[in-house]
Amino acid sequence: MRIKIEQLSCCTASDYPRILPVKGDATYLEFPDNHFDVVLCAEVLEHIPSPGLEQACVEIARVARGAVIIGVPFRQDIRSGRTTCQVCHRPNPPCGHVNSFDENRLHELFSGLSWVRSSFVGMSSDRTNRLSALLLDYAGNPFGTYEQDECCVHCRQPIGLPQTRSLLKRIATRLTFTLNTVQIFFVKPHPNWIHVLFLKSTT
Repeated sequence: MRIKIEQLSCCTASDYPRILPVKGDATYLEFPDNHFDVVLCAEVLEHIPSPGLEQACVEIARVARGAVIIGVPFRQDIRSGRTTCQVCHRPNPPCGHVNSFDENRLHELFSGLSWVRSSFVGMSSDRTNRLSALLLDYAGNPFGTYEQDECCVHCRQPIGLPQTRSLLKRIATRLTFTLNTVQIFFVKPHPNWIHVLFLKSTT
């Protein structure tokens, strides 16, 4: 699997003459070992399915000479905020986030690097449960992240907008909100994002 890194259309080399934007493959970075003093990877890894995720992390560590800074969603419940593709009719995780991360997972993915410190951004109590997720899937996930730019993770087509719900699907939606309203009293808030500074030893 090849994960493409696309140059942003709003940014050209002339806008920032000291920055060279390139296209590439996150699972096969075409740079030598220990090529960069610092590698920053933020808002990327949550979009890469396995086994590409593990290989991308290997590549990030390989091309770094000194520091690696990783930013990912923290303990995100990717059942919450799902959408339903209007082409293949399959549920999609919110904003194309196919992975969930915590400290243990990041330690595993970057086991060859030294964890120096971490910091957190924001707080959230956003959680759902299996029954609520199933009910919203049945209802077509009418309140998912349809404003996202990411395509369907299954068919790679634009997700589209949710369809009009039948009476039964409206009842399923209402039941879901009731269940989640009760559940929130038992959910401990957690940070939205985690940023981790790793250091690499080249000796």
